[in-house]
Formats: sequence, C-alpha cells, structure tokens
Amino acid sequence: MRLDVVTIFPEYLEPLNVSLVGKARARGDLDVRVHDLRAWTHDRHHTVDDTPYGGGPGMVMKPEPWGEALDEVLADAGDDEQPVLVVPTPSGRPFTQEMAVELSGKPWLVFTPARYEGIDRRVIDEYGERLDVREVSIGDYVLAGGEAPVLVMVEAIARLLPGVLGNAESHRDDSFAPGAMAGLLEGPVYTKPPEWRGRGIPEVLLSGHHGRIARWRRDQALARTADHRPDLIAGCDPSALDKHDRAALEALGWRQGTDGRFWPEGEHVEE
Repeated sequence: MRLDVVTIFPEYLEPLNVSLVGKARARGDLDVRVHDLRAWTHDRHHTVDDTPYGGGPGMVMKPEPWGEALDEVLADAGDDEQPVLVVPTPSGRPFTQEMAVELSGKPWLVFTPARYEGIDRRVIDEYGERLDVREVSIGDYVLAGGEAPVLVMVEAIARLLPGVLGNAESHRDDSFAPGAMAGLLEGPVYTKPPEWRGRGIPEVLLSGHHGRIARWRRDQALARTADHRPDLIAGCDPSALDKHDRAALEALGWRQGTDGRFWPEGEHVEE
C-alpha cells in the first residue's frame, strides 16, 4: 500500500517511523511519503493561508499550494490506479473500524491534514470530480490540525494489512471488529504471573475449557459494552445475539423491546 501525506508539519509524522508502521515501512510492505506543503509556495514567507471571504475569525488554507501539491503527488496515477483522497475534518463522516477495514483494501491513500480553519472548499470540490474523496472525523472534538487524525487513521489501517501484525489473527476480536464479536468492545485480558499484588486471574481462564472461556469473554464484552458504550447495545442487530447473550443482558438490567432490540430497563419508549 502507498500512503502520501501533504502537511505543513512533516515532523509531526515522525511516529510513522516507529513501531509496527515503521517496521512495515522498513520491510517495504508500506510505502509512506510525507510532503511539505510549503514546497509548493512561491513567496519568501512560504504563505499557505489567507483571511476568509465573508469575514470571521481564523485563517483559511489557500487553494494554490494545495492544487500544485496534489497535482504533483498524483502525477504518476494511471486510470487504473486512482488513490482515495482522505481529508481529516471534524465535519466529516466518523472514522470507524469498518471504514479502516475498507480503506485497508485500497492500494493508495492520500491524506490532506489541514490547519487553521481548514482548506479552501474549492480544492475538495476540484478533486472530488476525479477522485474518491472521503472527509473523515476521528471524533466530536476539534484539534489544532489534521496530523494527529492522520496518525490515528494510518495506524488503524496499516495494522490490518497482511504481514504488519506478527499474528495475522490478532485483529479478529478487536473492539468494533465486524464478525465474531458483533461490534462489541473487547473484554479484559490477562497474562502471567497468575497472581500480582494479591490479584488473581479469573478461574475460567485457567480451566483449559475453550467453550467456557469463549462464553466468559463474550459475557465480559457484553458487560463492558453495556457500561461504556450502551449505544452499541441499543443499536445491535438482535439476530447477532444468542440466548446466552440475551440472558447476560437481562442480568445486566437490559430488557428486550417489541422491536427485538435491547434497552436499559425503563428507558425504551415503544413506538
């Protein structure tokens, strides 16, 4: 996979040289290219922003350097190798594990982390006519720039690529992963020693009984999700829950409505 990042702070992307992503780059499994947007400015101050039309606080990133930068980055793209342009913005679609899985299947991603009040809209509209453009948010909050979201998204995407994780099965039961856990949060995990500061390991994990261990992990995932992200339980497809899941949720104080979905007791209003 090829990843290009255009930014005014290339040094912010240094973490891409360490850990799993850094190792994948060193092996050649991941081709990451970081570009300094200021290289496409033509004044002595390397200006990349200007005041917004219509007034208001803050500055807006100018279209000219972005256009020149993206044209050059995309210059070697053939008709059959068009990248996905990923625009980090608080007003974008939420970045999810499902989106990470989808993007991990793309051969080429180009990220455009902005600063100030964002990029002149004409840039997004211009490239949206020829590329698959994704405006993506990593959460309902505002950061000083888009570089941190790029680091988040690249790590979430890269770890799904073949060969990046030491154990190819490691991401199968991640929180939010589609499949076995049906979008639930992952439960608690333990390792050696069996006792630490007077705290032991749940006996079921020492039993060697794979069926009971799987059930315990599922129950723990349900309990953690109900506590930390009740919206995921409320939005869960009832067909993804077996009778043991339903019993576990009822024990946690959830009740099944006439629509089949589960709700915290006393909160569901029938339609």
